[in-house]
Amino acid sequence: MKCKLLIFAVLAGSIIFISCDSSREQASDAKDFPNVSEAKIDSLINLMTLDEKLVLIHAGSSFTSGGIPRLNIPELVKSDGPHGVRHEDGRGWAALDDADDEATYLPVVICLASTWNKDLGYEYGVVLGNEAKERGKHVLLGPGINIIRSPLNGRNFEYLSEDPFLTGVMAVGYVKGLQEQGVAACPKHFAANNQETDRHNIDVLVSKRALHEIYFPAFRAVVQDGGAWSIMGAYNKINGQYTTHHEYLNNVVLKGEWGFDGAVISDWGSVKDTREALLYGTDIEMGTELLRDFNNPEYDEFYLARPAKEMIESGEIDESYVDDKVRRVLRLLQRTTAMGEHGPGKRNVEEHQQLALEVAREGIVLLKNDGLLPLDKREIKTLAVIGHNATRLFAERGGSSQVNALYEITPLEGIKNLLGDDVEVMYAEGYEPYYDESLFRGEGGDAASQSTENRQEVELARSANKGLMDEAVALAEKADAVIFVGGWIHGHEGMPWGEGTYDAEARDKLNLKLIFGQEELIRKINSVNDRAAVVLMGGSNVEMNNWLPDTPAYLHAWYPGMEGGRAIAEILFGEINPSGKLPMTFADSHEEYPSHSIGEFPGDGTVDYAEDIYVGYRYFDTHEKQVAFPFGFGLSYTSFAFSDLKVTHRDDKVVVQCTVTNTGDRDGAEVAQVYIHPKNPSVDRPVRELKGFEKVELAPGASATVTIELDKTAFKFYHPEELKWVLESGSYEVQVGNSSRDIELREEVML
Repeated sequence: MKCKLLIFAVLAGSIIFISCDSSREQASDAKDFPNVSEAKIDSLINLMTLDEKLVLIHAGSSFTSGGIPRLNIPELVKSDGPHGVRHEDGRGWAALDDADDEATYLPVVICLASTWNKDLGYEYGVVLGNEAKERGKHVLLGPGINIIRSPLNGRNFEYLSEDPFLTGVMAVGYVKGLQEQGVAACPKHFAANNQETDRHNIDVLVSKRALHEIYFPAFRAVVQDGGAWSIMGAYNKINGQYTTHHEYLNNVVLKGEWGFDGAVISDWGSVKDTREALLYGTDIEMGTELLRDFNNPEYDEFYLARPAKEMIESGEIDESYVDDKVRRVLRLLQRTTAMGEHGPGKRNVEEHQQLALEVAREGIVLLKNDGLLPLDKREIKTLAVIGHNATRLFAERGGSSQVNALYEITPLEGIKNLLGDDVEVMYAEGYEPYYDESLFRGEGGDAASQSTENRQEVELARSANKGLMDEAVALAEKADAVIFVGGWIHGHEGMPWGEGTYDAEARDKLNLKLIFGQEELIRKINSVNDRAAVVLMGGSNVEMNNWLPDTPAYLHAWYPGMEGGRAIAEILFGEINPSGKLPMTFADSHEEYPSHSIGEFPGDGTVDYAEDIYVGYRYFDTHEKQVAFPFGFGLSYTSFAFSDLKVTHRDDKVVVQCTVTNTGDRDGAEVAQVYIHPKNPSVDRPVRELKGFEKVELAPGASATVTIELDKTAFKFYHPEELKWVLESGSYEVQVGNSSRDIELREEVML
């Protein structure tokens, strides 16, 4: 669905027409760029031996699948890098210490989604594509587009939203921007990979309606609207079958109904069965559980290597299944920099750093402000900055998305750089992170049982933190104002990758309680200084009831990238007006989310998605549940008004038009969000679903006329019994507002 924006800026009594065509929409169709020669593919397949064909469909190193030098077919080089191209690995699995692999570290994609800015989605992809191309990568493993089902998922920072429409729109821009540089996007993980706990074994029990309405739409968007050249499978099962070789997911839906002509690439080690992988749509197997020696992998032992050859030579599986995989791999090679001409890339350039800054500026969300912000440095002589995250570096943490950043500006550095010598900035760490086995779930499923040795280490760390807390509170008491910077962290010092992590791959949180004594520290700071702003990092919310009521200002910064500290400082001191909006609902406790109150998380072998389509705000709004901050919410330093809603028919579309006015006294940006509510549906449907949005920047007193076209898909639902998309005639309410709970305008339309 395409949206068009018309802005009429009312300035000095005149009306100025501004055309805001998105560069994303002007881009060429990614699916047709570049042209693929099917004739050349046919000729290459005819020249190959079976052994050569199999080389193309499984790994040849940690991040490459094989090539055929005899036929001038290169290896296909892949890299992690959903928010920055990952550090360089060797042929095995160890990182290269002397590699030239410093890269631009962008804000994580949940921060990108918080911008609600489609153009930034496209530009984000352009930056990644250029940097991957400069490093010789052909496939970038991203974006992560799994739906945020539970706030406890340790990998939520890599995902865009709890809403499939917002996820799809932002991901399409990312995919197009990336692929126009000749680097294939590999949206992941298809599908319903919504937890890290026991991710290799769990069986997700979910209805086809929930799959098609919640967990599939973003994947369909990146395939049909974004033209994605590859898709990554997931680890989990769905309704009894592993997703990477799932007959319904890959053959019926992805390659059948959606017409996907690219390659399905396994997640590393997600192939579990040779026969199913051959028959049910796996095109490239990366990583494997079959490795006898992790440091000296035998790539001929992969499921799609020697075992596949034996099945084909025995006649159990026809070779045509391999030919289809090879065709898709060759198509991928031709489309990318591997075999196509796409010009040189560029890395660590100023424009990339500027994009990182812009995404952070627009993605950081102001959630509470009782008049404290923006701070005025002219009124402050001493400022206390408190919290471990004020100085922590995040780029090289979090699991497979780690980036060797060229640099990373911390919040403390950003604040000091902005204030210069005008204000005395005092810092206290307040607490130190410590490794606590009992704070997360891992591959085993259950929460780790805390060993006696670790329990003793934790008690010692907590005792040491008491002293740090006292120092911080004393500093807060004598300062004119306080900025506390805390929240979640990626990992803990001294722990190997994937272990001891609290907001990272392969681990889920146990709850949303602030770790390391931060809640008590915030309460004590509030008790001695009534001018304290809280800035939290992390891929999700935290429990807030015990500290938020007495906190005058709260800024949620996600993991804001290499320029994040600068952006945080600019927002706190009013040089930038915040405009971020939440891409997920912030409730106070994980137990309030439908994945916990109705469905199962993390389950025990199986995970029942009993909440069905009622994920995120669809559940909270329909059932009128209290939340801390609703989906789509975010404050500004100015104010906006919505008016003049008009809903009309044009051809086969419903056209929604309204006016947004900046009623405050400073420049700012607002997001007009369009929701659809069926008045008398024949089946149970949510009270509202997001179907369109536009972000507009306005000067004080200026107005923008926002026009959003909704095609018939915006009104359809997937029938739970007929198992197909249905457009039901009747009355629908079009709702417009700036969050799912702040609906300013309503009008009915008949279909």
